[in-house]
Amino acid sequence: MRVTRSFVETPLAVGQQISLPEDVANHLVRVMRLREGEGCVLFNGDGHDYHATLVELGKRNAQVRIDAVQKQDNESPLSITLLQGIARGEKMDLILQKATELGVQRIVPVNAERTEVKLDAARAEKRLAHWHSVVVSACGQSGRAVVPSVGAPQSLLDAARSMPAGSLKLTLDPQGEHRLSTLSSAPGGVVIAIGPEGGWSPRDRLALAEAGFQGLQLGPRILRTETAGLAAIAAVQARLGDLG
Repeated sequence: MRVTRSFVETPLAVGQQISLPEDVANHLVRVMRLREGEGCVLFNGDGHDYHATLVELGKRNAQVRIDAVQKQDNESPLSITLLQGIARGEKMDLILQKATELGVQRIVPVNAERTEVKLDAARAEKRLAHWHSVVVSACGQSGRAVVPSVGAPQSLLDAARSMPAGSLKLTLDPQGEHRLSTLSSAPGGVVIAIGPEGGWSPRDRLALAEAGFQGLQLGPRILRTETAGLAAIAAVQARLGDLG
């Protein structure tokens, strides 16, 4: 039977009794119909699952006791950062959700010349909170106990320049110098840069090249932004990571 895993943003320890956040309590009690004495699983991003028992139910809250802890050893040995041109609404949600399921470690949303979504400071803060909730939900579904980080939106130039010097930096390019078969070990991790709906502009590509990004050929067809990153992550994971 599938167990629902719930995220709580607090330290957890065996023997501890805590009040669940209202949204988590509502989901477990009103949606999943759990009752006192029944079990649930919590995670907080520290790499462990915490098995707990509902010990007290109120109208708007629930108390649980942490009974056991179990380390989850399902993180990819390959550190992957997705540098993603910001896409519209549901497309961005899909990218974040599936990238999390595929084992990405870090997601950096970027504004490029052809980005169609313009976020002011207030909207960016709200979108970042929403993106974090999408990633947390994907962790709950996929069994991950480490939550990938989602950075605040920044310019492509700033993001590209901030990527680790020792990482393998790739962007999809039908004429790129790399194919999957030419990729070797990447002890410094992999950064995959994917453009927004309008793709990378010539100026964007120049900025990426100057920051050390190299082209990766991934078939003869042009992929949409919501397809490209996921296909690239899956392919690189199969070649260098833990898929296959």
